[in-house]
Amino acid sequence: MDKTREAKQFLNRELSWLEFNQRVLDEACDPANPLLERLKFFTIVSSNLDEFFEVRVAGLKQQIESGNTARSVDGRTPAEIFAAITHRVRKLVADQYAFWNGELQPALARHDIRILEIESLKEPDLAWLDEFYHRKVRPVLTPLAIDPAHPFPQLLNKSLNLMVRLEMEKGGDVLKHLAVVQCPSILPRLIQLPREDGRRDFVFLGQLIGHFLADLFPGTRILGFWQFRLTRNSELYVDEGDSPNLLKAVEEELHKRRRGHAVRLEISQHCPIPVREALLKTLHLTEHDLYLVDGPLNPTRLMALYQGSHSPELRDPPFLAPVAPALRGRKDIFAAIRERDILLHHPYENFSSVVEFLETAATDHDTLAIKMTLYRTGGDPRIVGALMDAVNNGKQVTAVVELRARFDEANNIEWARKLEENGVHVVYGLVGFKIHAKVALVVRREGEKILRYVHLGTGNYNPTTARLYTDLSLFTCRADFGEDATNLFNLLTGICQFPGMSKLVVAPFDLHRKLLQLVAREAEHAKRGLPARIIAKFNSLVEPELIRALYAASQAGVKIDLIVRGICCLRPGVPGLSENITVRSIVDRFLEHSRIYYFENACQPELFVGSADWMPRNLFRRIEVVFPIEDGVLCDRVIREILRVSLADNVKARFLGPDGVYRRVSGVAPGKSHRSQTDFIALATPKLAAKAKEKLPRVALAASPFAKQKKD
Repeated sequence: MDKTREAKQFLNRELSWLEFNQRVLDEACDPANPLLERLKFFTIVSSNLDEFFEVRVAGLKQQIESGNTARSVDGRTPAEIFAAITHRVRKLVADQYAFWNGELQPALARHDIRILEIESLKEPDLAWLDEFYHRKVRPVLTPLAIDPAHPFPQLLNKSLNLMVRLEMEKGGDVLKHLAVVQCPSILPRLIQLPREDGRRDFVFLGQLIGHFLADLFPGTRILGFWQFRLTRNSELYVDEGDSPNLLKAVEEELHKRRRGHAVRLEISQHCPIPVREALLKTLHLTEHDLYLVDGPLNPTRLMALYQGSHSPELRDPPFLAPVAPALRGRKDIFAAIRERDILLHHPYENFSSVVEFLETAATDHDTLAIKMTLYRTGGDPRIVGALMDAVNNGKQVTAVVELRARFDEANNIEWARKLEENGVHVVYGLVGFKIHAKVALVVRREGEKILRYVHLGTGNYNPTTARLYTDLSLFTCRADFGEDATNLFNLLTGICQFPGMSKLVVAPFDLHRKLLQLVAREAEHAKRGLPARIIAKFNSLVEPELIRALYAASQAGVKIDLIVRGICCLRPGVPGLSENITVRSIVDRFLEHSRIYYFENACQPELFVGSADWMPRNLFRRIEVVFPIEDGVLCDRVIREILRVSLADNVKARFLGPDGVYRRVSGVAPGKSHRSQTDFIALATPKLAAKAKEKLPRVALAASPFAKQKKD
């Protein structure tokens, strides 16, 4: 096929990710959401953009600087991609701050959450700020002159800084100078003023420091100050082959991350052009890397308003996830697992059952060994605490810790050290591959037998994120699953070749091939007039060969429904190519994170769940585990409840069109609306579950907004 023609069949990865971030901003702008939830989404937009620049844009700039002109699968060179994303980000940022200034900040003020200008404050507040500044702020500030004797300082990644222009008399002359004041990260970005009437009034730290600049530069006249923020390349470059100690190598790279090459400069929009140009020149950036900001320079710090608020009416209704019915009231979790496989749907069913599984194993007299993978450990000590307790109780304990989980490296290093100090055998997996699989294995002696209990999941062993992300996890003691889990850990901790698996499908060894075979089988069934259907839910769809396979299946007549939260490089609804493919994205209260793959297989359906998205990194550069759901009751639950409810969402779902634009469902009839996460909460709530099941959508699909135009 002509390369130019094929390129049009793919959407650009980076632009697709930016469209996902637009959907997050859309949730912030949606007045149907409670006010503080809108604020939360607003801050997530900025947090997402930070990581996008630190990793993706940084990588693109490196490609451009090295002269790389290779074209992506959608036909663009790195320079062309950079130009396109710069244009798109500028519009996104402009929309974000227009929403802040025109809608979000005024709405917060109407609910007595105000961010005030220092110039508008009265004497009591000014006196309080004066005392606060001199007691808590001034002692940790360091004014930095910029002149031949004082070179431009090495600014930390994402730190808040003030560029100051001032003048002073010397020998009868008036000399103009530039200086920088760094705002230490230990200080809160929002300073709350004392109030007794329930109002929550704040001033920004940057403005507070700016107000007292004359105190930092005595004998000068302050001509102006402008806040700015620098984003640096934060990718880690660890040569595992040459490093005798991976932990130390990652630690060394973490220190470098704070001072990586600059990739973005954000600065107050009123900063004079000469000052902006001086900053860009010093930082080796161009106008393409400059973003003028009309509002708070780092909206992520506004999350403090969300976390510190005690206004339940401004939040989503509280939800405390119950224990799953299969484990409710059960004192012996191992006995429950022996009876039958148990599937948990997080966060609707409590993650405490997973913690209990490990804590019980740690103190259980019959447990011989515990092995598990740790990708993002989080700050909750219960998981690692259970492993350390198990060692103290004489168990053999192995933890496969991924040190390079992006932006969790320092946390993982800290926990890895604590585990080692307490006797846990800690290993870091295979050279060249991140360990992204979610597997825990408990080995028990029961009478004359040795039984293996396995937990497999789509999400991390992190009780905090388990309350915020949607995931699936499975408990089983099936012998073949236990044997596969044992072989997997032997592969990760020992020296051996991939032995092959009976039930588990493992990347990078056989997952890609298996997925291609499953898609091709559906296409063959469709050609033969047999029932053929694919439903897949994941975070991202990027891998070109799988996308081509899905196109071929669509052309063969396979009905394909994809639920893709983030990046999707497949272009659905194109006549003759993908008219049988529908792509929807759900952005809601919880982060959609589960990965589920369903294949109709001529009325003998196969269902897989696991840790892998359909991206090159997951399929070829990570250890991922995908597993089948073999219990018929659980399989039916996933298909008829989880997938069907997700597909019927016509409130938070947005459909991807062939033009690359996502659109909400419009014209939903009264009483026919379905919001999947709300439905899942009802299904998980004991008092509501029966009625919720009665109201489950009777159809498997929500109507695509592009269905009519395809018929036409």
